[in-house]
Amino acid sequence: MKEYKILGLGGSLLFLNGEFDIDFLKKFRKFILKEIKKGKKFVIVVGGGFTARFYQMSASKITKVVDEDKDWLGIHATRLNAHLLRTIFREVAYPVIIENIRKKIKGEPKLIFGAGTRPGWSTDYVCALLAKKFKAKEIVSLTNIAYVYDKDPKKFKDAKPFKKISFKEYKKLIPSQWKPGLSLPFDPVATKLAERLKLVVKIVFGKNLKEVKKAIEGKKFEGSIIYP
Repeated sequence: MKEYKILGLGGSLLFLNGEFDIDFLKKFRKFILKEIKKGKKFVIVVGGGFTARFYQMSASKITKVVDEDKDWLGIHATRLNAHLLRTIFREVAYPVIIENIRKKIKGEPKLIFGAGTRPGWSTDYVCALLAKKFKAKEIVSLTNIAYVYDKDPKKFKDAKPFKKISFKEYKKLIPSQWKPGLSLPFDPVATKLAERLKLVVKIVFGKNLKEVKKAIEGKKFEGSIIYP
């Protein structure tokens, strides 16, 4: 069986100025369909992005919201975003969004979409679980930044990018615990699991599809590699 490419599609990439980035979605659709025609197979886990944060923020303005409920809002946001993607890939996509990791996949579909599953599990974590399920050796994480940095590049102009960084060193840069709405290249819970599974995680700016293609094909790309 041909190996599946495991992609994490950051929810932030789906939006531009509070609306769906239709231009990107069209390009992404064309890109994935072209790769499928070449024989590749994909599992794409979609994040919540703006949708999740909008719901979480709105609820928090009305009353005190516990983390579990914030997580559920985020989970349903990822499922809605994933369903949008499955809809625009209807002709090739597996008809069901993967919300239960243990559920058996029928046949060998060319394209499978996944989303959030349960509180405490980010979509990065789901990517790692699906990499284990499909016996993949790496995850290509499409994010809204091109690299892992030593500090937030949006706040600090002198932030240093890493082309390669070990999980051990990466863990020193991020919080140790998961919080709903946390925005990182790869989150803490998923990092621990990926390290344990000895996965390689490639961080790449998701809207630069030329670099995404290189990362998928194992070529040198503009981005970061987190390794065991």
